[in-house]
Amino acid sequence: MISLQALHDMPLKEKLFVMEALWDDISTAEADLSVPKWQQDLLDERESAVTAGTAKFIDWEDAKREILEAVR
Repeated sequence: MISLQALHDMPLKEKLFVMEALWDDISTAEADLSVPKWQQDLLDERESAVTAGTAKFIDWEDAKREILEAVR
């Protein structure tokens, strides 16, 4: 197993390569991950709100702008 110090000492290009390899490996095992019940309940609630028309999706750029304006 590679140590955290070895990762820290790697050049950026190697870190990105390792990160991509890890992501590729993790993404194939996605079905093995379980969502906690509280999180699934929240997702279901939000999906129901969108279906009922009481909530809507917005563009990510718009969402970021709204967040930045709210915290200024």
